[in-house]
Order: sequence, then structure tokens, then C-alpha cells
Amino acid sequence: MADLIKTALTLVLANFPLSCLVLGAAVALAAIARAPRPVRREVVVEKLLAWHVFFAIGIAYLYNFVCHVFFGRFTAAYIGWADSPFQFEVGTASLGFALVGFLAAFRSFDLRLAAVLGSAVFLLGAAAGHVYQMVTAHNFAPGNAGSIFYTDIAVPLVGFGLLWLQHRWGRPQT
Repeated sequence: MADLIKTALTLVLANFPLSCLVLGAAVALAAIARAPRPVRREVVVEKLLAWHVFFAIGIAYLYNFVCHVFFGRFTAAYIGWADSPFQFEVGTASLGFALVGFLAAFRSFDLRLAAVLGSAVFLLGAAAGHVYQMVTAHNFAPGNAGSIFYTDIAVPLVGFGLLWLQHRWGRPQT
């Protein structure tokens, strides 16, 4: 049983952005299931977007902050990089994204747009950097070419898709 727990914990922590993406969707689905019936599409989008911003941006970037600032050497090795003073800079930028994500999760469309847009620029830039590292340095370390690479693309796409739906259908009336 201990080995199973260790394996599960390692899987969750090594793929934390993916874990946050899935957890955000799961919490949103639970919130939708608890919503008064009939559940309108505006409520579905509201819950999905709020929890996406909270988990995939807020929690994921807070974790990124902790990893880069307090476990920089380990994190750099996981990505396939040498340790660098830039670890602290990436960490503090991640803390800023986390705070914006927490602030925006249950607030206005404009704040959510800022949270998704700011983190999307960072994530898509990181994805481009991962591709460059894969092609030029043959860096296929799990932190460069694993699920991190795919979530660097998926998190912004999901965020922009949900923002588009909320813009199109509006927020639920309270």
C-alpha cells in the first residue's frame, strides 16, 4: 500500500500542471452537480472557468514558485537544465501569476482574462523554449518534454476556450 501511495504521489507531483488541470475540472463538475436545477450553460461555463483559473493558474503557479525558489537545484535537474539564479526569477514571476489567478478565479471577466492572458504568454513561450531545447539540445527530460510541455499548450487553450464561451453566453444572473 505504501508503494502505491508513493507512486501516486510521485505521479501527481511530477505532473503537477496536469494534476491541477484535472483537479480544476473535477471540482467544477462537483460544483455543477450541486448547482440548482435546471443547470444553465452559463452556470456550467462559470464553474469551469472559475475553478480552471483557481487550480490551473493559481495553485499550479504557486507550486511552480515553491519548486523554483526552494527546490531550484532539483527543479533545474528535472527540466534538464543547470541550476541558475534565474530559478528565483522564474519562481517570483510564478508567484505573481499565482496571486493574480487566486484574485481572478471568482471575480470579473476582465480579471480572469488578465490571469489567462498573462499566464498564456508565459506558458506558450515556455512551450516554444521546450521545443527549441528538444531540437537543439536533444533535451527530453520529463520536465522539458513530458506532460509539462503539453500542459504549457493545453492550459492556455482551455482558458481561452472558456473565456470565449463566457463572453458569448455571459455570466449567470445572481
